[in-house]
Amino acid sequence: MHPHALRTMLSAVLPVGRRELDSRLVLAPMAGLGHVAFREVLAGFGGFGFMVTEMCNALAVPSENRHSSAVFRWRDEEAGRLVCQIFGGEPQSMARAASRIEAEGFMGVDINMGCSVAAICKRGYGAALLRDPQRAVAIVRAVRQAVGCPVMVKFRSGWGNSPDLAVDLAQRFEEAGADLLTFHPRVAPDRRSRPPRQEHIRAVVEAVSIPVLGNGDVFSAAHCSRMLCETGCAGVSIGRMAVARPWIFAELTAGFVPDQGIYLRTALAMIERIWHWFEPTRAIKLYKKYAVYLAANFVHGHSLWPELVRGHTREAMADNAWRILSRFPQVASTPNAFLFTA
Repeated sequence: MHPHALRTMLSAVLPVGRRELDSRLVLAPMAGLGHVAFREVLAGFGGFGFMVTEMCNALAVPSENRHSSAVFRWRDEEAGRLVCQIFGGEPQSMARAASRIEAEGFMGVDINMGCSVAAICKRGYGAALLRDPQRAVAIVRAVRQAVGCPVMVKFRSGWGNSPDLAVDLAQRFEEAGADLLTFHPRVAPDRRSRPPRQEHIRAVVEAVSIPVLGNGDVFSAAHCSRMLCETGCAGVSIGRMAVARPWIFAELTAGFVPDQGIYLRTALAMIERIWHWFEPTRAIKLYKKYAVYLAANFVHGHSLWPELVRGHTREAMADNAWRILSRFPQVASTPNAFLFTA
């Protein structure tokens, strides 16, 4: 697809419940990566319809202190384009969390039914809900009854290779009141060991009348175009690529062209904002997690990453960034996904 045609497609207004998006690209939820500091850097580039928080425990949200919470934290100015994702396994607790989220002024609520991490699934949360369709639908219905803002569901193909379960659930989620679905076309045990099944997205899209966002392995304009054209999805949810290159939304929707120094400036901005929002021990952990994605941009990223994270202080991270990135290491055409760890 020609870049101008892609920009036109992505900039078409998308109704979601009572809201309208001016971009069909959204930031996917990512544990340990989609925190308030990263979102602040991303927001500086723009180009997205909305961003999604890290997943928040529904049991904690009603009483969570936004000023001290590790994940339920946001800037007031981003709330109107921010969707809070919650995880849990009981309809009433999910509804209570959703009520707090709406009261705080978030754009919407996203229900996590896609996380396949063992620690989440063994508690009956995340992708484990796909094994209990009745409970999954009850959660969507309870959240819908609790709030007037857009209700969204992030889910995946399930636990088997057929898309039939996902199609059935998509229809039942719509009937329960969901306004938008984000679908990741991999089965839960796969994690990322196999490529996403684009035909599963199309099957879900064709089964419902509400918007469906495709998600999974979108690292370039060509990948984005292919997902839109082959699946008919209403938009695209991008996660790991946005961490590596936070300007990806502006690049795809507005023709933004990054210059040679953007990697250094972005790394320094991330350092400044992470240490602004988090205490030093957590800040160093979050920055080192981000630095894997930063390093993935470069041809020899596997050898640059240890150099980028040498030391244990903010000053050391900034010195590393200046020393390595001011030399303008060779940039790969697309980031090395083998380095991605989240």
